[in-house]
Amino acid sequence: MTAAEAATLGVSDVFTRLGSGPEGLGKDEAARRLRVVGPNAVRSYRARPWPVLWSQLRSPLLLLLAVTAVASAFLGQASDAVIIGVILVASVGLGFFNEYKAARTAEALHSSIRHRCVVLRDGHPRTVDVTELVPGDVVDLQLGQVVPADLRLLAVAGLECDESVLTGESVPTEKSTGPVAAGTPLAELTCCALMGTVVRAGSGTGVVTAAGGAAEFGRIAQGLGEHQPETEFQTGLGKFSMLLVQVAGALTGAIFIINVALHKPVITALLFSLSIAVGLTPQLLPAVVSASLASGSRQLARSKVLVKRLVCIEDLGDVDVLFTDKTGTLTEGSLRFMRSAGPDGTADDEPLLLGLLCNEAVTENGRAAGGNPLDVALWDSPAAAGQQPALARYRRLGTVPFDHERRLVSVLDEDDAGNRMMITKGAPEELLKRCTAIPAAARTALDAEFASGNRVIAVATREMPSVSSLTAADEHDLTFRGILVFLDPPKPEAREALQRLARLGVTVKVLTGDNAVVAAKVCADLGLPVSQVATGADIDNAGDQLGELLARTTVFARVSPEHKAQIVRAQRATGTDVAFLGDGVNDAIALHAADVGISVDSAADVAKDAADVLLLEKDLNVLADGVMGGRRIFANTMKYVLMGTSSNFGNMFSAAGASIFLKFLPMLPSQILLNNLLYDTSQLAIPTDNVDPEQVAQPTRWDLGFIRKFMLFMGPISSLFDFTTFGIMLWVFHAGERLFQTGWFVESLATQTLVIFVIRTRRVPFFRSVASSPMALAAVGITAVGAVLPYTGHLAYILGFQPLPGAFFLALAGIVAVYLVLVEIGKYWFYRLYRAPAAPKPRHRTPGHRVRRRAARFTVHTLHPARGHNVSPGKPVKQDSKVPAG
Repeated sequence: MTAAEAATLGVSDVFTRLGSGPEGLGKDEAARRLRVVGPNAVRSYRARPWPVLWSQLRSPLLLLLAVTAVASAFLGQASDAVIIGVILVASVGLGFFNEYKAARTAEALHSSIRHRCVVLRDGHPRTVDVTELVPGDVVDLQLGQVVPADLRLLAVAGLECDESVLTGESVPTEKSTGPVAAGTPLAELTCCALMGTVVRAGSGTGVVTAAGGAAEFGRIAQGLGEHQPETEFQTGLGKFSMLLVQVAGALTGAIFIINVALHKPVITALLFSLSIAVGLTPQLLPAVVSASLASGSRQLARSKVLVKRLVCIEDLGDVDVLFTDKTGTLTEGSLRFMRSAGPDGTADDEPLLLGLLCNEAVTENGRAAGGNPLDVALWDSPAAAGQQPALARYRRLGTVPFDHERRLVSVLDEDDAGNRMMITKGAPEELLKRCTAIPAAARTALDAEFASGNRVIAVATREMPSVSSLTAADEHDLTFRGILVFLDPPKPEAREALQRLARLGVTVKVLTGDNAVVAAKVCADLGLPVSQVATGADIDNAGDQLGELLARTTVFARVSPEHKAQIVRAQRATGTDVAFLGDGVNDAIALHAADVGISVDSAADVAKDAADVLLLEKDLNVLADGVMGGRRIFANTMKYVLMGTSSNFGNMFSAAGASIFLKFLPMLPSQILLNNLLYDTSQLAIPTDNVDPEQVAQPTRWDLGFIRKFMLFMGPISSLFDFTTFGIMLWVFHAGERLFQTGWFVESLATQTLVIFVIRTRRVPFFRSVASSPMALAAVGITAVGAVLPYTGHLAYILGFQPLPGAFFLALAGIVAVYLVLVEIGKYWFYRLYRAPAAPKPRHRTPGHRVRRRAARFTVHTLHPARGHNVSPGKPVKQDSKVPAG
């Protein structure tokens, strides 16, 4: 049943059509329907081999090389064509294997992210995964929840839904239960809550009318393609690749023209030129990056950090400033009710009873199954059990749900004598404004609790004898009745985590809706220096001076969701990379505004969906592990980049120069491609390499100027030894064409592969920085393969090789040893001359920087991944699932 059809029917008719009732479905019937209609999922996230293979095949250089190889076969050079074809297939296969493995890793990450909701099964509340919802299920909706399916609403309490994902309307829509006329537009179906929209205020219940692809959102999402905006990391990779393509293009054109001018065969000159281009371009860079990111994501997952997109790992390593909430991050997050006190500050159970009557916790079998953490802690406290007989004397007539603007919740209760009373509880500062008189003792008691770092909720009442419903306008002329005190002590391990983040160059600042004194006390207890505390009012008054306020402030207290986002945006405007850690509905806007949004697996749906990174444990140590992981991956990626821009550039430059004065090609096209394939194979072990501490001590970012200088400085050193090899082959060994090509092939592969031991670190290699065993074995192993190939008989003959004299290897050992020493000296002077910092200055952001990265985050929501289905629910798609809403 579509939402439009359900909206025109009364509740009883909807239940009849769905074969359900107010108590929901039975467990067995729900399971049967799930088998019939399938999971409540919009789009699956599966690693599909064909798109990955296509991404490998669409390289213009590879395509042109393949066409040229086919042409050479028709011109009688069939053996060369076959060799080139085999090498190309091996290269594509190697890249496919690594990228497909990374895609499988991303699929596993999606499968581990879950959304759950409360439904009625056999008349009892049950918490189930959203993918298990079927038509006929009765679902409970709470503040901050992403609506998991199309619902016909049965009851509402101030329910408002943000439907901008479907309608484009930014103002939340007020919901009711009465049917609407046939033909009512989607944006005006006030008695329905639609999949993918967000509960912005109030609560309610509804029956599922359509799920998965049959829901309104599902039909839209399935008709749209996917688009994934580039992160800064991907942009940097693209710019680097373009740099080498430009260099390769210049060399290729020049070499082709020169060889044709020297009357060498056109097809040979073309193949040689293209092979030079392929040898210089980072053909396996995507595979190396994918392998590095996939390896890093698995390591982070073991550290309880899940990334929604693999490239977000590098973004996490870029973080300069971390804004975090307080509860559960700096504190234990396990709120415990301590005591209740009357207006004079002395012990009194009446505020406890009133707090239990004015409570929004969702209960299941007498225990709280969800809701506001303070309400849950109060309901499940031992003290609450003694109030159950008194609670039975009251019934609730109406509710004005909590929202983050008022920071209050009110209920209208009637006792067994027919007396009606409004009970209001919430933030003391807000509630006291609405009270008629406040005893001095009450203020003294509040100040004492705040100074102790305790969480405090104030309670007030107002007699409402002739009222049958409530609105927020009724929250005035209240009588202060006391306070509820909760304990949320600082985490012992948070102190160490804050110190780790400080050592990593990450500045931590606190954004909280809690009292300023409480927040400052917690920070002081954990050793976080508090230079200044600002409130939401200070932010409103700052105006153009907000940047200066940010610079000197550590704690921002009593801030609204809009304040949090405003602070994050202002911090980003200073040129720093900003992360925001939050788990509540009030954190969603700031999570979207940050460079890296971080949430936890237990967070509100809207917060999880707004985040780039999920922590399975709300612990700053886990986050510090994630930052380290991101920097380690970037550092290893840069090793491949610097290798490609030094040794590769030098070797290809040497080939270009040698082709001018030699009567034959210095290396056959097939040999160049084979050399490139073997070299890149050795580099696939780079993700396993150890990283020096100074390489992860500060955020690091792409610096094309640094890369270009490194290439131009180190490349000639490689060419110098290539020309030395040319001289030895021509004047010592009097080499002909085959022997010359064989000797340079072995020397070229050895020098460009083994130089990784020097390039991988700014320290003295082998002594002060040791490579990982897999990487060392790969480098040495590939060098050995290159040395053995000339002795493989018929295979060597096919490849154009011939055995080398034993004296060559003595010369080769000397060349490699001197080369590595000279590169080490050159590296030392390069870093002295260039003085490149471990963490380059924050990049300049253009106005469109975040537009490219985040444009689609609010565009669409999809159903969340469940094991085996990999689908994302209700996400303002941030584009693991990015489905533009058009």
